[in-house]
Amino acid sequence: MIPLSEAQERVLSGCAVLTEAPVAVDDARGLVTTDTVVAPELVPPFDNTAMDGFAVRSADVADAPVTLAIAGTIAAGAAPDVAVGPGQAVRIMTGAVIPPGSDAVVMVELTETSADGTMVTVAQSVPPGNHIRRAGEDLTVGQTVFGPGEVLSPGHLGVLTSLGMYQVRVRPKARVGVMSTGDELVEGPQPLEVGQIRDSNRHTLLALLAEAGCEPVDLGSLADDEAEIAAGIRAGVEKCDALLTSGGVSMGDYDYVKKVLDEIGDMSWMQVAIKPAKPLAFGLVEGIPVFGLPGNPVSSMVSFELFARPGLRKMMGHPAGTWHRQPVMGRAAGPLRRRPDGKTHFARVRVEYADGQYRVTSSGGQGSHQLSAMAAADALAVLPDGDGLDIGDPVSLLILR
Repeated sequence: MIPLSEAQERVLSGCAVLTEAPVAVDDARGLVTTDTVVAPELVPPFDNTAMDGFAVRSADVADAPVTLAIAGTIAAGAAPDVAVGPGQAVRIMTGAVIPPGSDAVVMVELTETSADGTMVTVAQSVPPGNHIRRAGEDLTVGQTVFGPGEVLSPGHLGVLTSLGMYQVRVRPKARVGVMSTGDELVEGPQPLEVGQIRDSNRHTLLALLAEAGCEPVDLGSLADDEAEIAAGIRAGVEKCDALLTSGGVSMGDYDYVKKVLDEIGDMSWMQVAIKPAKPLAFGLVEGIPVFGLPGNPVSSMVSFELFARPGLRKMMGHPAGTWHRQPVMGRAAGPLRRRPDGKTHFARVRVEYADGQYRVTSSGGQGSHQLSAMAAADALAVLPDGDGLDIGDPVSLLILR
């Protein structure tokens, strides 16, 4: 067996970063920038009001309460067609341009308009600049907005569009194909015949890819036929940036996937000192990373978490410190037992945050076939070799959700 860290390094070394490309802003959430973004214009582009109210000269309201003549109205989106003179006020709506002559805004709640709408009484004095948002207060021309390596959030996309930038250069989503093989696999709700199982891994992996920010590609389920599997893998690597298979990676297995990958790819077949997910295949087919994940449902998910997800995040340009989930510490609220076997175990656990700490309990059966416990888990508890943990023991956690 090889250490987990060595297996992870082998995977990461084979995952090349994808070529940058321009992407429409509306499609860029979660993607990673490759350039420095510089503001080409002011934000906001003009002095405007933060409130509905009246634009005034602050000197005219210094001795408030005071009554002023209403010289006009400025709506948001309209160019001001009136100036504020001595003893005057202009009705103004949130976001509207500050008119010439005004240096403050009084919010409408501090005013009372006469019955005929020609005069306004201001109840309080306000300082110069009151409720005025200055041009360039957020961003100035030439200012660095954000640099390369930024993971774009909805807020970032709002900044880009506020600057009139509707494309951004990023590392694109990784297109990742998922294929399953086996004559025993069944798709659909029909009753199972003896020896058949439902193809759950493919659907699980497609969902995990979408959750990881990739573009999942369903390559379907293939029969145990060498020619069909070879054609499926070749077709997959032609249109995808990476490929996932599940099953047939244990040492000593005779499996058509293994045979085909050995013939057409440069593969490493590893036994990793972990449980579940000990067997792992990884390599390149025509330069495309191929992850051979174990067939047991929980093993497949844990293997994706420890190996495929970090490699794919590297490909999509995420910073190195974020390829793997960062462990946090909690305490066992119930016993987490295991047997010594020279491996690190990843127990499926529920996590509750209480009294300033994460409290951890088992989410159910820990067999690699017991997918329901994985579905119920909030985290993987990292259990070093030994007998496990007692109540109150510290435990390292990889939070999944």
